[in-house]
Amino acid sequence: MSTVERSNKSFQLIEAVPDRFEGAPVVPHRRWSDSFKSEVVARSLEPGVNVSALAREIGIRPQQLFGWRRAARVAPRSSSEQVAETSSWAGPLEIVIGHVSIRVGVDVGEDQLRRVIRAVQSA
Repeated sequence: MSTVERSNKSFQLIEAVPDRFEGAPVVPHRRWSDSFKSEVVARSLEPGVNVSALAREIGIRPQQLFGWRRAARVAPRSSSEQVAETSSWAGPLEIVIGHVSIRVGVDVGEDQLRRVIRAVQSA
């Protein structure tokens, strides 16, 4: 098979500039305040709420609301919130796992409680 060589060994420079597709809508990114996000997340956590329907109702994609919920779960709380939450708990706590009830007082540490729960779950 023979190859044809060009006598002109020049090249052509092509410049690619990113641009939006013709007809694509121009939608600016919206910025939601933290208070709005927390209010919507709280509404989405109420019993019987359809998260996807709530997201569509406020004009966002369901994935975005699920992302806000995930961020709210892993967001570190300030130490003052943790102290206030702990100090308001005065009585014994009862945890029911299957047919087993675990009752603990305020003096039980978190690590001890985790060990007891793991033991009950593995039994």
